[in-house]
Amino acid sequence: MTAPLLCDPAWINGALTAARPQAVAALLRYFRDLDTAEEAFQEACLRALKTWPANGPPRDPAAWLILVGRNAALDGARKQARHDPLPPDEHLSDLDDAEACLAERLDNSHYRDDVLRLLFICCHPELPATQQIALALRIVSGLSVKQIARAFLVGEAAMEQRITRAKARIARADTPFEPPGAVERAERLGTVAAMVYLVFNEGYSAGVDAGRAVLCEDAIRLARLLLRLFPAEPEIMGLTALMLLQHARAAARHDADGRVVLLEAQDRTKWDRERIAEGLALMDKAMRHRRPGSYQVQAAIAALHARAARPEDTDWPQIEALYATLELIQPSPVVTLNRAVAVSKVHGAGAALDMIEPLAPQLSGYFHYFGARGAFLFQLGRREEAKEAYDRAIALAHTAAEADHIRTHLDRLMAEAPTGK
Repeated sequence: MTAPLLCDPAWINGALTAARPQAVAALLRYFRDLDTAEEAFQEACLRALKTWPANGPPRDPAAWLILVGRNAALDGARKQARHDPLPPDEHLSDLDDAEACLAERLDNSHYRDDVLRLLFICCHPELPATQQIALALRIVSGLSVKQIARAFLVGEAAMEQRITRAKARIARADTPFEPPGAVERAERLGTVAAMVYLVFNEGYSAGVDAGRAVLCEDAIRLARLLLRLFPAEPEIMGLTALMLLQHARAAARHDADGRVVLLEAQDRTKWDRERIAEGLALMDKAMRHRRPGSYQVQAAIAALHARAARPEDTDWPQIEALYATLELIQPSPVVTLNRAVAVSKVHGAGAALDMIEPLAPQLSGYFHYFGARGAFLFQLGRREEAKEAYDRAIALAHTAAEADHIRTHLDRLMAEAPTGK
């Protein structure tokens, strides 16, 4: 008797999604070609959709998909490989241990290296960041070209070309398929983590656009995959914690009309306490390693916000100190801008404005710089200058929600302006 709950479409879809990185990575090792590995996995998925509801789910979905995908690809080239064709679909099940034993022998001992190789190939240093992200979302996460194109606000044809160019570039680079060594792992892990966080930020900045917001969930899933591969790496713990804590506020970041709601004005009862608890636990675990890094510091800042029951309970002096630490670890005008927001809470808008004025040449095209500058000027009563900054922010806004948020400040500025000379 099969387990009906395990054979419903939602479970099957979840199982296929979860198994994808391991299965595609193993198939890539066998065939040393991204297109072949991806096609073999897709063929295995089609067979799973047909056989699992009838025969029941396999004990190990990833092992089943690896074996069936491998045999399907070999069957397609049986004249060259002299490989026996696949048995009929109704015979594909795990009623005995044949598939599981073979897949275990072929795959389990290589799992870590396989997935690392797949991630490292997607984050090949010769690829631009946009191609790295697109390729990882397609190959590792399994998002459709249509989904990825929508996320990056480009046409499907353009995104298909971007992914095709990335694959071709990797093929020309003659990427080695040997297990990544310790030095390569250390060098490339930072690139992979950065790619995952870029995916998250693409979704986080999307606001209420569900097509792009799904990238947040996908980035968290990729981070959890990295965490399974590097369970003792504090920076991966920090990265995962950071995204969990930020994404926990998703339901409160916009109002019913899609307008941006600032952190201090958010309804904290809408925050996802389960995600917050997971993020805080990971953050505490990372801190015990005493090997701080930029993701851990950013997660510690997010944790302070998450622990504050009310906006007035926020530990702004500690947040400002953490941003000062982040400036030392990862110097950036954007980090300094964020620190200035904390400084405004601790030392006032004047000190914050003094801090960001030197950043003007570097952040002349940055929406958030002019939004923050306008806010500081407004607090200091310098209304005309604040209006100029807000106007500039609106011109640089990437989304309608960002522009509408600044217009709200402009409306308040005009409402509070003196009516007489």
